[in-house]
Amino acid sequence: MEVKAWSRVLCSILFLVAGFRLSEQARPLSVSKPDPDDAAATARWLVSQNSWGVLNTISGDLGGAPFGNVASFSDGLPNEGRGIPYFYLTTLDPTAKNALKDERASFTASEYPIGTCGKKDPMNPSCAKITLTGKLKPVDPKSEEAEYAKTALFSKHPEMKDWPKGHNFQLYKLEIKDIFLIDWFGGPKPLTLEQYLHAKMNKFNFIR
Repeated sequence: MEVKAWSRVLCSILFLVAGFRLSEQARPLSVSKPDPDDAAATARWLVSQNSWGVLNTISGDLGGAPFGNVASFSDGLPNEGRGIPYFYLTTLDPTAKNALKDERASFTASEYPIGTCGKKDPMNPSCAKITLTGKLKPVDPKSEEAEYAKTALFSKHPEMKDWPKGHNFQLYKLEIKDIFLIDWFGGPKPLTLEQYLHAKMNKFNFIR
């Protein structure tokens, strides 16, 4: 009986420790998903809530074929996202190398990883997805924007700070030219860059 009792105690302690460790990590919880009719808010919500997506560049090594790559990103600090995706990339990876030769790029993120699509298939139009198309450019390391981008990325992806210095990771951003959003049936929602950047956003709650 004592062995079983101690086992239960040990399991309880491990559960509490695991829960505490999870609670230490800031994770965004949206007050509510925007109404599908509010395309601008939905687009900004998707970018703010996600931490990764697929970054597509033009590959010179593949004869100009598109090359997609999973990329972590951030558009800003909690509750202060600006809608512009920032990335931390190295030319040891094809994505940054491609962008230095041809800046044309697109970035796709889905609602599915956020966990709010339920049992819907990721391609279901009501499971929102967004593709931002534009130019992938390095951020001037001596600029104020670089400090903002670094803080935004490291707050969302803490381990980036410890990535190998010899890999020469640099800050990049996507200068958005076009926005493709699907958040309901009936085709993509018309959305201008001006509407996207100046969307009225719900506040986000962060648990630490």
